[in-house]
Amino acid sequence: MFRPTIFRCVGLVAKPGDARVAATLGVLIDLLTRFGIEVRLDAHCIALLEGGGSASRATLVGDDCDLVIAVGGDGTLLRAAHLISSYDVRLLGVNMGQLGFLADIAPEEVEERLAAILRGDFVEEKRLILRAVLMRGGQPVERRDAINDVVIHKWGTARLITLDTYVDDDFVHSQRSDGIIVSTPTGSTAYALSCGGPIVHPALDALVIVPLCPHSLSNRPIVVGGDSRIEIEVKTPEPDQARLTCDGEIGEVVRPGDRVLIENGQGRVRLVHPAGHDHFAALRAKLQWG
Repeated sequence: MFRPTIFRCVGLVAKPGDARVAATLGVLIDLLTRFGIEVRLDAHCIALLEGGGSASRATLVGDDCDLVIAVGGDGTLLRAAHLISSYDVRLLGVNMGQLGFLADIAPEEVEERLAAILRGDFVEEKRLILRAVLMRGGQPVERRDAINDVVIHKWGTARLITLDTYVDDDFVHSQRSDGIIVSTPTGSTAYALSCGGPIVHPALDALVIVPLCPHSLSNRPIVVGGDSRIEIEVKTPEPDQARLTCDGEIGEVVRPGDRVLIENGQGRVRLVHPAGHDHFAALRAKLQWG
């Protein structure tokens, strides 16, 4: 089989503890080996394959690979994206999950679709990465990256929390709500969508600010430029009632007076799709628009 020139080493990242993934991993490893490509596995792949077959057992490291394939759902692809976010590496998803807005190759299509991609027949999108910094007393407490969204939300209470929002140092509003989402275009089809936010085309350089169950119905989602600097201050006087979450990973407790600074992290995720990928066709299929 023709050996591609653009992919020398491919890393595999798997959804943990899902036995269905093992069969797809076997197909991937066999195909990649036939192309003469070195294969690296993450720890979850090794556990599922009970030894990893002919693939290297070395821990997957971003700068070792030209391409990383995430086998699972969008959550697995996001985890893989975080693993390689510091490296200039392409990322492809095989969807073993549910909706799969990001991981768009079905298991039964793996051989045909991946063979074409390995030959260079694919389209690539560069997706924005957010950087969130939790400030306390003027000092950074925590720094986190997000590909989908940064969320400040209530924690362990049935009360609303109070948040003040600024965009580029301009005061936007003070709201009482369950929290607030700052989403990239990639994340506009995730948590933000379930809260009534707009679907933003991934080619747009934009961010979406979406309130979570606001007390005032006049609090609506806002779309701002992708280079905006968003600052959210926690005004709730009670301690331990809010948390910072990035891409679903729960982080620090956000205390009264803390500020969360959110802006473009400058990095990009190099997301690979099969040739002919149509964003609107994916939306029709996943959201059952007909």
